[in-house]
Amino acid sequence: MAKNSEEIKTAVQNAAKDGRLSCPVARKLASDLGVAPREIGQMANELKIKLYGCELGCFE
Repeated sequence: MAKNSEEIKTAVQNAAKDGRLSCPVARKLASDLGVAPREIGQMANELKIKLYGCELGCFE
């Protein structure tokens, strides 16, 4: 079930620690929310949250 942007925003903010979000956590979050990893990456960018430990291009 796809989520709206506010639900994605809240989930990304809650999962991020010290303004950072690891790739495995972001990928699980995308899976749990039923959205593409790209949506998590876009929201992280909007929130100025840095993704780290990522496979190249996964969250563009």
